[in-house]
Amino acid sequence: MSGLNGKRALITGASRGIGAAIALRLAQDGADVAITYERSADKAVDVVARIEALGRKAVALQADAGDPTAVRRAVDDAAEALGGLDILVNNAGVFRGGPIEGLTLDDIDTTLAVNVRAVVVASQAAIQHLPRGGRIISIGSCLAERVTEPGASLYALSKSALIGWTKGLARDLGSRGITVNVVHPGSTDTDMNPSAGPQADGQRGRMAIPEYGKPEDIAALVAFVAGPEGRFINGAGLTIDGAANA
Repeated sequence: MSGLNGKRALITGASRGIGAAIALRLAQDGADVAITYERSADKAVDVVARIEALGRKAVALQADAGDPTAVRRAVDDAAEALGGLDILVNNAGVFRGGPIEGLTLDDIDTTLAVNVRAVVVASQAAIQHLPRGGRIISIGSCLAERVTEPGASLYALSKSALIGWTKGLARDLGSRGITVNVVHPGSTDTDMNPSAGPQADGQRGRMAIPEYGKPEDIAALVAFVAGPEGRFINGAGLTIDGAANA
């Protein structure tokens, strides 16, 4: 496919898992890609090499999503390295779970800083670069819409905040021709939630299709929304969870 030829994309938290799959898919579809990473420099270098092997330009930028200054700098550096910016994918996230009584102030602050504030800050910075036809896509969670087990309240809070943010920002940016959407993955086979993990059977039991998604499944939906055929999708929450929330 070549629907993203000439486009320039930044995916945050993309050294592995869903973020890496999105970066590779957008590159396959023709985009030049910048990614951010916090600590996994070796994995980020590997993603960059795989993108370059596709004939696309790629750059990896170290940035802690919990640091707003680093987030802003990463967006500006990505735009400079790629010669502009057309697509922002807010993917970086953390999960701090467990009984509510055991959650610390650091758990709360870190979750909100990475999962919510970083999305706002990155979007603010990206708006300075995005042209008409630009895209802002955030990665939420099916837990934003339905929490099926205890221990996920803080995470669900942070991801549900992206629903309101997406709807409001879509209104703010509509006149500029920039769309804003949030993709809500369900159980996806990554090192953070492996399909062979101790919680996997319980998660599969809630799905109409009782199998984990692949990072590439999420990446395919993001690529569609980012591409020309996604131009009229705006202010939407798109759930891709094997009908766990049905």
